[in-house]
This record gives sequence, C-alpha cells and structure tokens, in this order.
Amino acid sequence: MNTIEVCLTPDLIHQHALKGKLVVVVDIFRATSCIVTGLASGVEAIKPVAEIDECKALGKEGFIMAGERGGVKVDGFDMGNSPFEYQSEELKGKKVAISTTNGSQAIIKSVEADEIIIGAFLNMDAVTQHILQKKKDVVIHCAGWKGTPNLEDTLFAGALIDECAEEMKPVGDSALVAHHLFIANHENVLGLALQSSHAERLKGFGIEEDLEFCMEESKYNVVPKLVDGELVF
Repeated sequence: MNTIEVCLTPDLIHQHALKGKLVVVVDIFRATSCIVTGLASGVEAIKPVAEIDECKALGKEGFIMAGERGGVKVDGFDMGNSPFEYQSEELKGKKVAISTTNGSQAIIKSVEADEIIIGAFLNMDAVTQHILQKKKDVVIHCAGWKGTPNLEDTLFAGALIDECAEEMKPVGDSALVAHHLFIANHENVLGLALQSSHAERLKGFGIEEDLEFCMEESKYNVVPKLVDGELVF
C-alpha cells in the first residue's frame, strides 16, 4: 500500500524525502486555486517564480505578471492573486508568471520529487484520481503562511487523505492531525476555513467572494503538473 504524508509548511519540507514520490502542492487561499482556475479557463502555462524581479523579467519576455505579497497585488504587475482574474478571456492562450508569498515557494521547494502537481478543493476529484492511478507514495506540501501551518491547507490535506483512505496509508502525525481535523469538520469545511487567520487577513481586503470560491469542491477536472519549470495540464 502506498503512503501519504503531509508537510504542514515549506519550512519543514527538508524532513520529507521527496525523491521517487509525487508531491501535491496546495495553497488554498489563493495561489493553487488560481493556478487550477487559470489552466481550466484556457491559460497556456503558468510559471512559478520565487522573486518579484524574476517575474518582472519574464514580463519583458511576454508573460503576464501575476502575484502578491501579504495578500496585496505587487505594484506594476498585471494581476493579483484572485481566481476571478484568471477567468479572463484575455488570458486564453497566454503564459502567466506568478510569484506569491507562500504558494510559489512551496512549488519551488518541491523540485526533488518525481512529479509535482497542484491541488485545491476546486480540483479535488481530479487530483484524487490522478494520485491513485500513479500508485506512488505522496507528500502533500502545504504552503502555509510565512513558514507556519495554516488551517485551510491542512483541511485540504485531511480531505485528500480521506478520499484516498481505502488505497493509501497516512504516515506521520501531521497526516493524522490533518485527517482528524477534516473528519471532525467535514460537515462545515467552509465555515471552519473562513475562521482561519489567513482568511481573516484577506477579508480585510474585501475579497470574501474569493475565499468562498476557493472552497468549492471539484469544480474543475484539471491536474496542473510542473513540466520544465511551467505548470501545464
């Protein structure tokens, strides 16, 4: 039976052996939700980068510049970090460079894995089917918030573990914590997520609609995968 682990924050990823494994990167509020939405809406590819300057350099090459710091759109960028921006008709067939506070870092720190895919509640069913078909050990890499765990990513990890429970074995206390958190709150996942500290931060920007959208389950049947530094499906 294959195993499934949870890394609660990129600051702990060094404790997980990634070689030979499949990593599911998750940043519910809002980077991975944006990535899933963008690729499902016709964006050609999304390139995650760590630094703002890298994103700006790609902008000069024709990429759409997207991203935030502390929840606020980076000055001079074309887009911020709202999934609704990624549904724009103007983005179809275009490439986007994205740099965010947490999500981009988690993707970049996962590069030793055999495969990196992007997870969100928005593509839960598709991610579940993908990892079960691959029959590899899995690490769910939660982006967290500036090196600390967060509630919404941990909830997603628990939900994904629950979806795979009959065919994969959770390993480590982080996986057990995530699973039990989800089980205890499975009837009110949205309500709990909206109580998270990151949700409270983002509510201050008046984007409650974004948060509720990010918690919709299995809206899209896409599994973004990192190929040659770009996320495609």
